[in-house]
Amino acid sequence: MNSPAAYDPNSLSMTPTAVRHVKRQLEREGATALMLAITESGCNGYMYELKYLDDDANDVRSFDFEGVTVLVTEDDWSIVRGTQIDYVTEGLNATLKFNNPNATGECGCGESFSVQ
Repeated sequence: MNSPAAYDPNSLSMTPTAVRHVKRQLEREGATALMLAITESGCNGYMYELKYLDDDANDVRSFDFEGVTVLVTEDDWSIVRGTQIDYVTEGLNATLKFNNPNATGECGCGESFSVQ
């Protein structure tokens, strides 16, 4: 089990397990960074969207976690600031999980969330 990093409302954090997983995915995709984006969708309003990038992005905040670069657009920053990215295994499934302090509700399946 991962111990949560200290909460910082002005940054992102990433557990060691998530760093290892994303590093493998970046290598597999031949990408240099992971873009964490938000789309308006789902039954609760917003969903996380992940994109593997192999070129530079404009108007983004960049975070480095042991060689893993995570990018967030300025437009999405207010929704994801303070989020901890984790990699969890539940039964036979493993997935990235976003512990977002700005989320005020989630749908039952965990695919979407709402903010005030």
